[in-house]
Amino acid sequence: MSSAGKLIEGRLKHLESHLEQENPVLLKTVQSFRKLDRVARSMGLLNPDESYATQIPWWPLISVLGTFSAGKSTFVNHYLGFKLQRTGNQAVDDRFSVICYSREKNAHSLPGVALDSDPRFPFYQMSDEIERVAKGEGRRIDAYLQLKTCPSEQLRGKILIDSPGFDADAQRTSTLRITDHIIGLSDLVLVLFDARHPEPGAMKDTLDHLVTNTINRPDSGKFLYILNQIDATAREDNPEEVVAAWQRAMGDRGLTAGRFFTIYSPDQTLPIDDEKLKERFERKRDADLEEIHTRMKEVEVERAYRIVGSLEKTSRDIEEKAVPVLTESLQQWKKRVIWGDGIIFGLIAILFLYFSSEMGYWQGFSFSPPWLDTFKSTPWMSYGSLIVLLLVIYGLHHLVRLVTAKGIMKKLSGQAESLGIKGDLSRAFYRNTRPWRTIFSKTPAGWGRWARKRLYQVTQDADGYVQILNDRFTNPSGDPLPEGEQITESEATKQ
Repeated sequence: MSSAGKLIEGRLKHLESHLEQENPVLLKTVQSFRKLDRVARSMGLLNPDESYATQIPWWPLISVLGTFSAGKSTFVNHYLGFKLQRTGNQAVDDRFSVICYSREKNAHSLPGVALDSDPRFPFYQMSDEIERVAKGEGRRIDAYLQLKTCPSEQLRGKILIDSPGFDADAQRTSTLRITDHIIGLSDLVLVLFDARHPEPGAMKDTLDHLVTNTINRPDSGKFLYILNQIDATAREDNPEEVVAAWQRAMGDRGLTAGRFFTIYSPDQTLPIDDEKLKERFERKRDADLEEIHTRMKEVEVERAYRIVGSLEKTSRDIEEKAVPVLTESLQQWKKRVIWGDGIIFGLIAILFLYFSSEMGYWQGFSFSPPWLDTFKSTPWMSYGSLIVLLLVIYGLHHLVRLVTAKGIMKKLSGQAESLGIKGDLSRAFYRNTRPWRTIFSKTPAGWGRWARKRLYQVTQDADGYVQILNDRFTNPSGDPLPEGEQITESEATKQ
């Protein structure tokens, strides 16, 4: 096994050891990801040091997004029951804070490299993503990310991300890139707005990114839109109009359905003199907070299904998307090479006939140059010339192969992301252009009966994992579990 292979295998074994303790139901899925990896590597979709298992978070992920001063950190502290995040009316933290559970009594803050180098966390190799956006910034990973640990029981089995404010950060482009990354990985996204800013129209850019760009996503149901610090409007004559203004702003950007919550922190509430108004605000706040917290708890079950779903989707995408794209690209390549060979060797033939005719090498239809007798009398020169001629022909053919392949690879370079395929289609196609591969191959390199069989096994494995999860969390018949198999709700959530 190569050093790259040993490195990724070590990471997978480390992941398995943690899953054995934290989430044993998912332990076997790592083996299924290994099967996927072998197929993808043989096709060139993955490098030897890559694994599909490291491209997804294995713990439920909740991200808290919004503008600065929207009360994100205050919300997080109240949920944790622990004063972990700094709070204030100004931008108090310009980094993404990844918060996870720790058995230690004291909280700790660790640098961003702790996340960038650990495949179990959602920002694994995030420095590469930042580098693509801003040259040289990837080395400053600690300026963008930090890992925080906290002994709060609310964090058991999940990861929480507190984001910097969109408009509080000079590193805006990179911040938005990271935000898009965590939105894609998150099981639940809480989008907080500040009720103290009654002019949502002035926040067009932020609203566009947090609302307009998310409502058409297939997973749009994981977004909860929250108008925070609504207690600041209690002294206004028309607090309902403040809420209505925000709802109109959201509606203008296409958000006509879904839950819209109005809350404020019970720990840092502003005084409300009117008792009836206070009671009404508290009742609405408590009901909304309870619903939000319930959704946050449910992600622990949803993540297990998402991982199994990702396993099955990746398997199907390889067979139903990647293979057809590569097969079609091979056909295009073959046609281009044949045309290229035809043009080059046709021109060579025309030039040869022209110059040999001009030099009088043809006697009717007979080719009789003066040096031909020398070659006939000296066999080694004939064979040597033939070998040189064949090498020249192959060299020209190989040049045509490379030139035509580059054009197709350029076309494929960004196609994987647009098609939702995990892997590098350009690199996979390049594997088909190796000198010993004929242009007449009808199937991509690494694809065949063996690969189909492995992907079929992965799909069957995924179905089996879903059934195991269903047995853990559902019981349509209502029959009691056999003695010894009964589990409490907390145990089911942990598993």
